[in-house]
Amino acid sequence: MLSRRITAAARPLAARALQPAARPVRTQIRCLSQADVEDPDMNGGYINPPRVKRQFRDPYGDWWDKQERRNYGEPVHEDNDILGIFSPEEYTHFTPGWGAVLFGTFVATVLGFSAVVSHMYPDKASVPKTYPDGLEAELGGPNALRARKHGEDQY
Repeated sequence: MLSRRITAAARPLAARALQPAARPVRTQIRCLSQADVEDPDMNGGYINPPRVKRQFRDPYGDWWDKQERRNYGEPVHEDNDILGIFSPEEYTHFTPGWGAVLFGTFVATVLGFSAVVSHMYPDKASVPKTYPDGLEAELGGPNALRARKHGEDQY
């Protein structure tokens, strides 16, 4: 009884081992989202509204859901997680060109101010201050680092 079961199970394996394995060629098409594919039956006939971020809708409009800026029964876009009000805000304060102008103005101002300060800032005193005996006793004795004596020109 057990031997019949083993031989019955081994027959399909032996038949498969003798046949060459035919592998179908599969290609995969990658899309950014399913909304980009023009197939009306792709999402079961669901009507996809226009792709508009909720950020750009009128914040003072008479919305049923004031936080999400949508009305009751309004179809939700299939990329609602990207287009919703809690998605990252799109930066529209100024264009990249105007941002480059502002950054260039800042860099030119800082470099210009640094050049003026480096040109006008005094390097050292006109006449270095000297002390009689180099303040040897006041600074701690003969092995201490002493101040400049009269007649010494080097630091």
